Amino acid sequence: MKQRRVVVTGLGAITPIGNNVNDFWNSLVNGKSGAGLITKFDTTNFKTKFGCEVKNYNPEDHFDKKEARKMDYFSQYALVTAEEAVKDSGVNFDVLDKDKIGVIWASGNGGFQTFEEQVTEFAKGDGNPRFNPFFIHKVLIDTAPGMISIKYGLRGVNYSTVSACASSNSAIVDAFNYIKWGKADMFITGGSEAAITPASIGGFGAMKALSTNNENHMSASRPFDMNRDGFVMGEGAGALILEEYEHAKARGAKIYAEVVGGGMTGDAYHITATHPDGYGAMMGMKLALEEAGIKATDLDYINAHATSTGLGDVSELKAVGTLLKENISKVNISATKSMTGHLLGAAGAIEGIAAILATKHDCIPPTINTKDIDPEIGGGFNLTLGKKVARKVNYALSNTFGFGGHNATVLFKKYE
Repeated sequence: MKQRRVVVTGLGAITPIGNNVNDFWNSLVNGKSGAGLITKFDTTNFKTKFGCEVKNYNPEDHFDKKEARKMDYFSQYALVTAEEAVKDSGVNFDVLDKDKIGVIWASGNGGFQTFEEQVTEFAKGDGNPRFNPFFIHKVLIDTAPGMISIKYGLRGVNYSTVSACASSNSAIVDAFNYIKWGKADMFITGGSEAAITPASIGGFGAMKALSTNNENHMSASRPFDMNRDGFVMGEGAGALILEEYEHAKARGAKIYAEVVGGGMTGDAYHITATHPDGYGAMMGMKLALEEAGIKATDLDYINAHATSTGLGDVSELKAVGTLLKENISKVNISATKSMTGHLLGAAGAIEGIAAILATKHDCIPPTINTKDIDPEIGGGFNLTLGKKVARKVNYALSNTFGFGGHNATVLFKKYE
C-alpha cells in the first residue's frame, strides 16, 4: 500500500507565554519568560515557590459555570485549544466523513488537581465518601479526547497516549501513522497538562527535579547552563490538526507544514534518568530521519527536550552529537522550555507548534537565560542563545523524553 502524505492544517495553544498561537509564537521569538511566583496555592512551606502558570485564563470565557465545574483544567485547556485549531483549519466537519476523523490526545497526569483536591477533602472529613459525582470523569486522561470527539461528532480513532513527558509526541506520531496507513483522514491531536498543584510541586521537589532558584525565578529555566538546578513546572495545551494531503487540498485548506517522520524508542535503562549516552534519544531521531528519507545533514533546526536538568541536557546533546557528527555547528538547536517551563505531557504539543512555525517563518526561537555552557556538554553546538535567528528552515525536529525511558521525536518539513 502506498503511504499517504500528512500535513498540518490547524493549530491551537494555551501556554504560560500566550493563550493563542499568535501570542505564543510572538513571545517565543522575542525571548519572553513565562516564569513567576505561584499563585494557585500557598507555597510558604515549599522549597520551590515559582512556576510557569497560564495567565489571564477564565473558564467562564469558554464554558458556562455549570459545564466548567464538570471538567478539570487539563480538559478545559484541551477543548479550548482544539477549538482554536479547528477554527484555524477552516474545517466544516458536517461535509466530511466523521467516521474517518479521530482524536488522539495526550496528558501525563490528567486530572491531577481534581484528584488531589478530592482526596484531601476526604482525608479531612469523617470518613464518609462525599466525592464529587464527576470525580472520576474529571480525573481520567481519556476524558479530554472523548469530550473533543463528542463536541464535534468525530467517530474515528479516539484514545489517549501516556508516556510521561513524551506523551504529546507519542500522540502526534500515532495520528501521523493512522493517516499515513489509510486508517483515517484527519485527527485533532496534541496534549494538555494542569499540574501546578501542591502535590505535584512537592513530589517533583522531593525528587530534586525542580529548580529552587526562587530569587531568580524569571531566569531559573536555563538549559545547558552549568548553573542550572532543575526544571520549572509549566502548564497549558497545544492542539494540531493533522490531515491527509489530498484531503486537505480538496477542501482548500491552508497548510502549515508536512509531517514526514516519527521515531519512538525506549531507553531500557532507568525509571527516571535518561540513558547517559542518549542512545534511545539518538535512535528516535535516527528513525524519524530514516522514515523521511533524509540525512542528518538536511536538518536545520532541533527543538530540544532540554528541561534544564543536570543529566537530561547532557545526554540529549550527546545523542544529537552522535547523530550530527561533524555537522553539529550547522544545525540550530534551541530550548523553548527556557521560556515556557516544562509542560510535562503537553510539552511536545507546544514545542511541535514551535517547530512547525519555525519552518513557516524561517525563524529559530532562542534559548534564553543560558550564560555559561556546562563543560560536560562540550563545544561546537549551535544553541541559539539569547536571540532568535533568521534562517531557511526546511526540516525541523522536535524531541521529547519521559520518565520510564520513553523517547518520541517528530520531524516536520517546510510546505512550499
